[in-house]
Amino acid sequence: MTQSETLQAHQQLCDDLHQCALEENRFLRLHQRSPEADQLERKRTLLARLDESLGALRTLPAASARDPQTQAQLERTRARILQILQLDQENEQLLLRCSLTAGRATTTPVAPSAALLQKIYARCTP
Repeated sequence: MTQSETLQAHQQLCDDLHQCALEENRFLRLHQRSPEADQLERKRTLLARLDESLGALRTLPAASARDPQTQAQLERTRARILQILQLDQENEQLLLRCSLTAGRATTTPVAPSAALLQKIYARCTP
C-alpha cells in the first residue's frame, strides 16, 4: 500500500468512526438508554481497525509528512479525529445521565395502601 492509499484508508476509517459516533449520539438522545449490542460491536470493530491503521501510519517515513498534499490529508484527518473525540465525550455524558436517571426510576418508593394509612392514623389519633 502506498503512502497516499494508507492515508486515504485512514481518513475513510475516521469518517466511519465519526458516523458511528453520530449514530450512537442520536440513539442516546432519542432512546435515553445504552446502545444495542450490535452497535457496540460495530464500534469495537472500528476501533480495532483504527489500531491497525495507526500502526500502518507509524511505518510511513516522517520526511513524507512535509509534502503539502500529505499535510493537507493529515490536517483533515486530525480535524475529523477531534470531532470524534468531542462526540465521544458527549456520548459518555449522555450515557452517564441515562444511567443515573434509570437508577432513580427503579428506586421510587411505592405508595402505601389506604388501609395501612387508616391503621396508622387510628393509632396516632386519641
